[in-house]
Amino acid sequence: MSAGVSFDKSKNSLSRHRSVWEMRSESWIGLVDDLSRLVALPPDHPERQSRLAHINELIAALVPIESYWAFPGGRVFADLCSWIERGELARAHQTARRIHRVLVARTYRHEASSLEGEGELPSQIETESERQAQLSRPYFEVLIVDEMSASEEAALRRRVQRKRHAEDEFVFDIVIVPSFEDALIATLVNFNLQAVVIRHGFPFRSIYSDDMLRRFLDGVQDGIETIPEFERGPLLGRQIARLRPELDLYLVTDMKVEDIAATAGEVFKRIFFGEEDHVELYGAIMQGVGERYHTPFFDALRDYAKQPTGVFHALPLARGKAILNSSWIGDLSQFYGMNLFMAETSATSGGLDSLLDPVGPLKIAQEHAARAFGARRTYFATNGTSTCNKIVVQALVRPDDIVLVDRNCHKSHHYGLVLAGAQVAYLDSYPLDQYSMYGAVPIRHIKEQLLTFKRAGTLDRVRMVLLTNCTFDGIVYDVERVMLECLAIKPDLVFLWDEAWFAFARCHPVYRPRTAMATAARLAEMFKDPSYAKRYEEFAASVDWDDEEALLERQLIPDPDKVRIRAYATHSTHKTLTALRQGSMIHVWDQDFRDKAEEAFHEAYMTHTSTSPNYQILASLDVGRRQVELEGYELVQRQLELAMNLRDQVQAHPLLKRYFRFLAVGDLVPLQHRESGVESYFNEETGWNNFELAWRTDEFALDPTRATLAIGATGLDGDTFKNKELMDKYGIQINKTSRNTVLFMTNIGSTRSAVAYLIEVLVKIARDLDRRAADMSSIERRIHAKKVRSLTLEHPPLPDFSSFHRAFRGDNLTSNTQTRNGDIRSAFFLSYDDSNCEYVNMMEASRAIQAGRELVSALFVIPYPPGFPILVPGQVISMEILQFMSALDVHEIHGYRPDLGFRIFSEEALARTEERTLAKTTVIQAQQEAMQN
Repeated sequence: MSAGVSFDKSKNSLSRHRSVWEMRSESWIGLVDDLSRLVALPPDHPERQSRLAHINELIAALVPIESYWAFPGGRVFADLCSWIERGELARAHQTARRIHRVLVARTYRHEASSLEGEGELPSQIETESERQAQLSRPYFEVLIVDEMSASEEAALRRRVQRKRHAEDEFVFDIVIVPSFEDALIATLVNFNLQAVVIRHGFPFRSIYSDDMLRRFLDGVQDGIETIPEFERGPLLGRQIARLRPELDLYLVTDMKVEDIAATAGEVFKRIFFGEEDHVELYGAIMQGVGERYHTPFFDALRDYAKQPTGVFHALPLARGKAILNSSWIGDLSQFYGMNLFMAETSATSGGLDSLLDPVGPLKIAQEHAARAFGARRTYFATNGTSTCNKIVVQALVRPDDIVLVDRNCHKSHHYGLVLAGAQVAYLDSYPLDQYSMYGAVPIRHIKEQLLTFKRAGTLDRVRMVLLTNCTFDGIVYDVERVMLECLAIKPDLVFLWDEAWFAFARCHPVYRPRTAMATAARLAEMFKDPSYAKRYEEFAASVDWDDEEALLERQLIPDPDKVRIRAYATHSTHKTLTALRQGSMIHVWDQDFRDKAEEAFHEAYMTHTSTSPNYQILASLDVGRRQVELEGYELVQRQLELAMNLRDQVQAHPLLKRYFRFLAVGDLVPLQHRESGVESYFNEETGWNNFELAWRTDEFALDPTRATLAIGATGLDGDTFKNKELMDKYGIQINKTSRNTVLFMTNIGSTRSAVAYLIEVLVKIARDLDRRAADMSSIERRIHAKKVRSLTLEHPPLPDFSSFHRAFRGDNLTSNTQTRNGDIRSAFFLSYDDSNCEYVNMMEASRAIQAGRELVSALFVIPYPPGFPILVPGQVISMEILQFMSALDVHEIHGYRPDLGFRIFSEEALARTEERTLAKTTVIQAQQEAMQN
C-alpha cells in the first residue's frame, strides 16, 4: 500500500494528535493543498523539495489510518502513492482532491463504484435523489480479521460483491486487517463498522502499533503473544465486546466449533466452522444489523398514520381533522407538517400499544433499549426524568426508610423523597468556592455516614444511596468503587444513579465503565468469579470492623455470598441523545426486582405516568435507541473532539485568554480525588493517554464535553454574561451559570460551524471589553476593578448542610449516636398551615441566631445560580448560610421573598412537633423492646 513510502513511528505517533479522525481529515486537507501548490511550482523552484518532503510525511501518516477503512481502499490509495513517487503530480492532485471531497460528503456510502473498489471515484451528493438513495439503503462496513495474501483478499471482495442483491435492506463493504492489534485499532478508529468477522489464526503484533495502541490494550493479560493463534479469536472477541458492545461478532474457525461455542458463545452472535456456511454468514450479518435498525414502535406508529381510520375518540387533533376543517389555524400544519398530526392518537390497538401495559411493539422497543443500554429492563417515560426519579424512589423507598442523598441533586429527588415519606440523610459534596459550585460526594463521606448508622443501630433502615452521575458541571463518579465500598458495609443497599446528563456515555468505551448499568453487570460477573472469593477471604481476614478510622482509609469490598446488585439509572434521553423534549428512560439492573420491587415499581409507574402519553415522544425514544446502537460511538467521539477543540482555541488565542479560561480537571476535581495526578486530559506529548488514565483510576473524572468557562476577568457575572452578551446579542443559548462561570455543552448534534461561531462571538465580546476599558473614566475603572476582584478573588464560602431541627429528627432524639437523617415530609406539610409559620428578613435572622434562637426553614430555598437547595424544609438556618445568601448577587431565589424574607417555623409549632415526635419515638422503641423480649 505504501508504494515505497516509509512509515516513521516517532514522527507520526497517532497518540500525539487529538484523534485519529482529526488527523485523517487534516492530513487529506494538507495533502490536497500541498499537491496543488507543488503542481503550480516550476521544476527548479527551491520550495519543491521541502513541499515534496511534507507530502511524503502526510502520506506516511495516512498509511496506517487508511488500512482501517474501506474507502478509498488499498488499490486507489496505492495508486495515489505511486503517482506521487513517479512525479505524476497533476494526476495525484486530482485524485487526492476527489478522495477528500468524497470523504467529506460521504458519497462512498451509496455509490456502487466506491464499493467495488474499481473504476471512477464517486462524486459528491448533488441532488435530493442521491441523498434519498443513501438513506434508503444505509451503508456499513464489516471488519474481517485474518492474515491474507493480496489474491485472497481480492477473491473475498469479489465473493462479497456477488452476494449483493438489489432488495437488500443495507449495503456493506469489508475492511481486512491481519492481526490482533490491528483489529482493536480498527474497532476504535472506524465508526462505519457494524460487524466483525474473526477468522482462524492470525498474528498478534501490528506493523503500525505505537503508543496509541498501548491504551487500547489495557486489560489484556500479559503473555498474550504466547497464546496459540487458534485461541486468539475468542480472546479478541471478548476485547472488542468490552470496547464496543454494540458490534455484532462472528467467529469462523477450523477448530472444534462445538467446544468453542460452549465456552465463548455468549460473546459471538454466531460461530461458523470453516468456509462451509459463507452464505449463512452474509445473511447473519445483514440480519444482525437489521435487528438493531428495527424500531418497532416508530414503525408501528408510522404504519398507523398511513391507515384510513374513523376517529371517534377524545382527540380532535387526531389525523389533523381539527386543523384541516379550520379556517383559522391552518398555519399550525404548515409549520409542523401533517405527519405529526396523522400520528396523533390515543389508540392502543390497531398495531399500537399501551405504555402502561405494553404487550406489542412498545414492549419490544423497551427490550431493545435495555439491550442498547446494558440494562435488564428499561421503561420509557414521556414526562421527563423528574418523573422517572419519583417513580424509582416511590417504588423502592417505604415511609421512614433512610436514604442517603447528595444535597446538590436535582430538585425532583427532594420532592420525590417528600412524597415517599423517607428519612433523608443529606450528603455534602466537596465545595468549589472559587466558582460557586459543588463537585460530588467523596466516597469517604458516604462510608462515614453508613458507619455512623451502623453504630447507631439503624443501618437496617438505610435503603438507598442516591447520587448524580454525572453532575451538571461534568463531575463523574467511580461508580464501581462507590458500589463496592457501600455494599461492603450494607450488602443489600439499593443505588439510584441520576444519569440525566450522561445517557450518551454508554456509546463510548472510556465513558461506559463509569455508568450504572455497565458497572452493575461487571460486578455481577466479578462476584461469581472464584478469584474474587479468594480476594475477599484475604480482605476479611485483615479487616477490623470496629476500627472506623481504618475502614475509612482503606478500600472495602463486599462478601460475594451476601451481596445483591440493585442498581437503577434514570436518563434524560432528550438532553444528550436524540429524542423529543421530555423523552426519558428508567434502566434497571436489579437482582431482586422480581421478588422485591416489581409490583411496587408497577404501582409507582402507574402513579406518575400519564394515561395519555405522547406517541411521538415514545417513537423518538425508539429511534434514538437505534441511533445509539448504530452510530452512537461516532457521534460521541465527534462531540468529544469538538469540545477539546473549543478548549484549545480559547487557550491559544492571545486575546481570549486575557478574559476567559476553560476549567480543566485540575480546577474542578481536588488533587486528593485524582489518584492519577493528571491536571489536563490532553497535551501534545501524551495525546489522549492522560484522559483515559484518569478515567480508569481517579475517584472523580471530568467529562470534557462540559466546558465551564471562567469569566471573572470580564467583570460580568454569569447571569449577565448569559443573558446580555450571549443570548441578547448573539443568540447563543446555554443552560447553566454560576457567579463567575458559564457552562457550554457540546452534544451529538454539535457541529464545527457552531464551535467556530462561538469562538467568533467570544472574540467579539473580548474586543468589545477592550473598547469599553479604553473608554472608562478613572472612577469607572475603579468600579470595574472592584467587580473583577469580587468575581475572581472574593468568593463566598459554600455552606455545608447544617442539620435538621430536633422536631424532625425522629429516633435521633433518644439515640446516643446522632445521625444526619430527618423527616423532610413532616416539615414540608407542616408549612402548609400558615399558623405554623412566620417570616424573617436577612438582618432579623442574623440577630435572632446571634441571640440563640434556632431558625428552621419551612421551605426549599434554591438560588439560581447555583441551583441547589441552600435550605430544605426542617433544616436549621446557620450563620454560614446567611453569609452565603448575603454574598450572592443573583436575582432569582426560589423559596425566599425579598419583601418578607425566609419563611420559618414558629417556636410554638416546633415545640408541638418536637413533643409529638418524642412521644412517637418512645412508643416505637417500647414496641421494639417488647418484640425483642
